[in-house]
Amino acid sequence: MLQHIRLFLISMIEKIKEQEKLSLLLDPPQDQREAWNQEVLSHTAQFLNSLDHVNAYYQNEDKGAGILNYDLNDEPSPLSELLQGLKSHIEEDGINPASGGHMGYIPGGGLYPSALGDYLAAISNKYAGIFFPAPGAVRLENMLLRWMSRLMGFPETATGNLTSGGSISNLIAVVTAREASGTKAADFHRLVIYLSDQAHHSLQKSLRIAGLGEAQLRYIPLDAEFRMDSQVLKEVIKKDQEADLIPFIINASMGTTNTGTIDPIAEIATIATENKIWYHVDAAYGGFFKLLPELEKEFKGIDKADSITLDPHKCLFLPFGTGAVLIKNKKALYQAHQYTADYLQDLIDVEEEVNPSDVSPELTKHFRGLRMWLPLKLFGLNPFRAALREKLLLAQYFHKEIQKIPGFVVGPEPDLSIAIFRYIPENGDANSFNEKLIKTIQDDGRIFLSSTTLDGIFWIRVAVVIFRTHLKHLDLLLEIVKTEMPKILKS
Repeated sequence: MLQHIRLFLISMIEKIKEQEKLSLLLDPPQDQREAWNQEVLSHTAQFLNSLDHVNAYYQNEDKGAGILNYDLNDEPSPLSELLQGLKSHIEEDGINPASGGHMGYIPGGGLYPSALGDYLAAISNKYAGIFFPAPGAVRLENMLLRWMSRLMGFPETATGNLTSGGSISNLIAVVTAREASGTKAADFHRLVIYLSDQAHHSLQKSLRIAGLGEAQLRYIPLDAEFRMDSQVLKEVIKKDQEADLIPFIINASMGTTNTGTIDPIAEIATIATENKIWYHVDAAYGGFFKLLPELEKEFKGIDKADSITLDPHKCLFLPFGTGAVLIKNKKALYQAHQYTADYLQDLIDVEEEVNPSDVSPELTKHFRGLRMWLPLKLFGLNPFRAALREKLLLAQYFHKEIQKIPGFVVGPEPDLSIAIFRYIPENGDANSFNEKLIKTIQDDGRIFLSSTTLDGIFWIRVAVVIFRTHLKHLDLLLEIVKTEMPKILKS
């Protein structure tokens, strides 16, 4: 019997060692790591150094389908081959979000130190969801949240979460507001949310996910500058109260996605306070413009909000997947998100710091704080202020210069760094012409713009947010417009 057990153990050990030999490939030695590092660094250097000479938008016939040739299998592939596939089928396909010519959408990420931060976070693989296993990591992320709270004028007692983006931030805010209201499910149909039709669609999506699909949405009309009309808001709330409905959330935008317009934050704050309504400010795009002293008046009243959504991957220029939400009502935030399990009993600790997993839908999470902290510390805040100020001025510059070309009209003076414009031809449909114009710009590829429709009118958007976008890019856009417009008129 003992001999049988001994033979069994010897056999098992041999099998373990056999598998260990193969699994050690997952932990490559230093010389292999250095070789890979050199290949990746060379690849990234070539990518970054070529940005001034490559397109902001690529239109390939296969639309990235070539990457399907790199499906997974049992055998290893050389890194050089994989990097070439990445370059051909991902980097040089579709929008190039690292290009200064990308002025189509708002996110402006790609800071090099953020990539280093992600690299360090992935190497250490610190779990930043709970204080006990990674106290320093949790302290770092909460330190960033406290800095953002101070920037927005929130009290020291406020808390929040570093999220994957504005959508999750808005969801956390909505669910927290639901808990704070004390409303039971039987009355969800009586809840009323006040917003404009320029509010980001992630808010409506958040309401549905939060079980508030039966709540009533009141779309408050806009004034001539595309801002929510606060006087109408006040009147609508009064009517809802008289109808025995429950005013629940007011959503204001600190920079709408379509036009970059700032709602009357202070006026809405007063209305929310007087009526005891949860006040949420979606500052995903515009929030970090608060770093500029000259815009302080635009932010008046934001400190009265109950929750604020911010996106560092927009105007702090960090990579996609970096959002934040700030919440004043810590108790409601915990009620909405805190949960534990038996297997986590060793992780329960004195509340020296807020556990990110207690204030978010996430339990497992990436240590995303490093991608934010490292560039802010390496550069300091002044270059960020300069970049934001430059984007403001560039939008204003384009807004003025495009009007010098006969036939072009513009939307309101930019509140932030988005300008909208269109051409009015003497004959023919204006919307159709502008659709052709933007397609022509996109086909050229050097600049990428997007469009929007406001009250049935087709507008072309210029979103100056990428930190690599400079005066030369706006001048190039103006040159393309001047060159291509006559050709479209003749076609």
